Amino acid sequence: MRRVGRIASVYRAVDGASAVSAPQHRMSTAAHFSTSSNKSYAKSNWLFNNLLTDLSAKTAAAHAVAGTMLFSVAATTLTEEVHAKVAVPPELRPKDLVLYQYEACPFCNKVKAFLDYYDLPYKVIEVNPISKKELKWSDYKKVPVVVVDGEQMVNSSDIIDQLYKKVRSADSTFDANEESKWRKWVDDHLVHMLSPNIYRSTSEALESFDYITSHGNFSFTERITAKYAGAAAMYFVSKKLKKKYNITDERAALYEAAETWVDALKGRDFLGGSNPNLADLAVFGVLRPIRYLKSGKDMVENTRIGDWYSRMESAVGVSAGIQA
Repeated sequence: MRRVGRIASVYRAVDGASAVSAPQHRMSTAAHFSTSSNKSYAKSNWLFNNLLTDLSAKTAAAHAVAGTMLFSVAATTLTEEVHAKVAVPPELRPKDLVLYQYEACPFCNKVKAFLDYYDLPYKVIEVNPISKKELKWSDYKKVPVVVVDGEQMVNSSDIIDQLYKKVRSADSTFDANEESKWRKWVDDHLVHMLSPNIYRSTSEALESFDYITSHGNFSFTERITAKYAGAAAMYFVSKKLKKKYNITDERAALYEAAETWVDALKGRDFLGGSNPNLADLAVFGVLRPIRYLKSGKDMVENTRIGDWYSRMESAVGVSAGIQA
């Protein structure tokens, strides 16, 4: 358990380190996920940090990074067909918006899904999960962090709430009961399904970390160490997470979550009706990092979520982000 405990510090670097399992899972998924459900990830992160600590200094750091990128996995390839995005009145659009992120972090991707759908241009700054030097200006060392016209915002769900209020007109309906219910479900349940599936086997763990280290802000040495040491560490951590969340069959749990979401649509194109709402964007953002990993491919092949996901890819469209 000492090894597992060390993983926590790395997880804290991500959106409150609660990415995958919202409350206590501070899964090292390319960033400590921030969110009200960050507490769950926190515990996961502790486990991962301990594992990393018993390794050499570099290995430990890499592991931490690996842990931090727990749930990050394969970025989504957007479909060529793009629906018209939501038009935000010029007077409501932020003049300067910067996102500090881990590319594979589910919570960072949740924020990006919102920004892309509302076509809000933003600069992307990839944070090094070991040094976090990109965040040296801030007392908050987790991701995502968004700076809007000089104002710092943290915690993925809070970021989205604040931005939504800024870019929508005063008479817009905000956070209807159904929408709120499913946004909470994303943070309290759906994210918990990711890590046990992403790291289900050694091959899947290596697949995940190959993407994480290829797209993250790592030095060459950190990249190599994190890929193999991190994959090994998270493979064992995922087993502990299964037990923690009473998951007996990882894939079955993931499929059940996907079917639960499809049932919630009640035949509609989106939970929001003819257009996505904040809950649609939250589910899409969290699933986007795993969509093209083995676990994500299996989910689409064995559940009814594929059609909705394709509609979301088209609706969200191409990224509005620019590498800073």
